[in-house]
Amino acid sequence: MNTVENRVYENWRRNIILFLTSQTISLFGSMLVQYAIMWYITLTTESGMMMTVFILCGFLPTFILSPVAGVWADRYNRKRLIMLADSLIAFATLILAILFLMGYDAIWLLFVMAAVRAFGTGIQMPAVGAILPQIVPKDMLTKVNGINGSIQAIMMFVSPIVSAALLGFAPLETIFFIDVITAAIAVLTLLFFLKIPVHEKAADKQTTSYFSDFKLGLQYVNNHKFLKSFFLFFAVFFVLMAPASFLTPLQVTRTFGDEVWRLSAIEIAFSIGMMIGGGVIASWGGFENRIKTLGFASVIMGLCTFALGVVPNFWIYFAFMLLFGVAMPIFNTPANVLLQEKVEEDFLGRVFGVMGMISTSMMPLGMLIFGPIADFIKIEWLLIGTGIFIIILAILLWRNKGLLEAGNPISKKI
Repeated sequence: MNTVENRVYENWRRNIILFLTSQTISLFGSMLVQYAIMWYITLTTESGMMMTVFILCGFLPTFILSPVAGVWADRYNRKRLIMLADSLIAFATLILAILFLMGYDAIWLLFVMAAVRAFGTGIQMPAVGAILPQIVPKDMLTKVNGINGSIQAIMMFVSPIVSAALLGFAPLETIFFIDVITAAIAVLTLLFFLKIPVHEKAADKQTTSYFSDFKLGLQYVNNHKFLKSFFLFFAVFFVLMAPASFLTPLQVTRTFGDEVWRLSAIEIAFSIGMMIGGGVIASWGGFENRIKTLGFASVIMGLCTFALGVVPNFWIYFAFMLLFGVAMPIFNTPANVLLQEKVEEDFLGRVFGVMGMISTSMMPLGMLIFGPIADFIKIEWLLIGTGIFIIILAILLWRNKGLLEAGNPISKKI
């Protein structure tokens, strides 16, 4: 470890506080807009097809950009890439707010906005995933990722409440302007207060093309036995998670009532659960084998998905949504830490780019399958079926010897 890295790790607590603070502020504004747009479309159209279009607009640009963005995260300054992404989203949101003020409030504009925001997310995701090991010592990655999960959960708790309150007395463009302000604060915080040295590959003169770097990244994944199996599991998992992730607001509207407070309540339940789960994984750290922790959380989410399809009472539904939230950080944290620990730093951006491609292609694929079906088959049946398959997938994960070996602590390996 060189002198610059030593200085960074000496001040890692200050650096991670500044970084997470900037990302939290930005996330708050983004989630206000996300909830406002999602509820606006849900309550205005009550259509599974329209929700599918919204989801596709919010994911496909990230999928298309991820290969390039992963290369960027390895070739260039990751902090600047994060600032660029926030700035792009803020500028697009500002334009949309102005259009709404002028009376242009067509639904298709919200789809365009979802696509632009997804483009910025595509730039940001690989950079954020790859930058944490630059700031945080490896033995603290689980705790920091867990804390970050709790912070995100707090935002998920606060955002729907604030968004619903604002929608009750203010026009949609008010929320858009709030997002612009929060993004600006986040960018300025990173620009003036956080110093992160450029990682080694970005500091060197680039002698290969983008395509060559991307190809090398794919070869790295293909030659890495753990990554191939790991990504296959996630591809199937994300497809199966689509109904629980995106169709539950529509289910609540159809089954329990179309009041905004009900939509807000299930989001609040999920975020309270995530706060609890983030605290649990940060203090507990999970099982000694990270794959076992992933499988444990997958079983819980499968059971909750099944339960959401059968419970007849809204408040029991609320309770299972809370438990679902508890499982989410217990699932996400070991997954992120495994990549941060197992992947060489020069390939982190590209590996997280591939992960972004999987998450942003499999979710829309799931919605292409389940979204239109939800207009003539009860969503409850979709939840029951996918819940069963998620549990089966978790069992297969536990029985995969290669993944279990990769999930062991380094000291436990032969």
